[in-house]
Amino acid sequence: MIVKIKRFFEQYIIVTENVTEDELEHQLQLACAALMIEVLYADYSVDQSEIDTLRKTLQDNFDLNKDEADRLIQLAEEERAVATDYYQFTSLINEFYTQQQKRELVTRLWQMAYADHTVHKFEEHLVRRLADLLHVPHSAFIQSKHLASTKPATRS
Repeated sequence: MIVKIKRFFEQYIIVTENVTEDELEHQLQLACAALMIEVLYADYSVDQSEIDTLRKTLQDNFDLNKDEADRLIQLAEEERAVATDYYQFTSLINEFYTQQQKRELVTRLWQMAYADHTVHKFEEHLVRRLADLLHVPHSAFIQSKHLASTKPATRS
């Protein structure tokens, strides 16, 4: 089991010196997708419409087709199941994303919280915590929340 987890991390998460640009982009997409899935699960209730919203968001933001988005969701689900904290995701994003990209990610996290039209207190807490870990200023966190509430992610 440990070998399988280690192999998974090496294949999908761990950045090494000789990673290609495409592999790095894939790792960043996986990290973002895993955080979005975490927000969906924060209220302990995920329905198909929320997964559809996630798929559409991944397709739109990462220029993926449906199959690629579904595979990314599957990988992120697997990663979510074995992750013990958010550091592996947020450290990768902090290293390679600009401040603007991190703010856009926080907006997408809020869109996941709003996907079921109700923001649960656990979802709000998690988005706030992730924004802090991504070093997104509180003012940008609030702006992202407002933007997501007025312009939610579209469903497929």
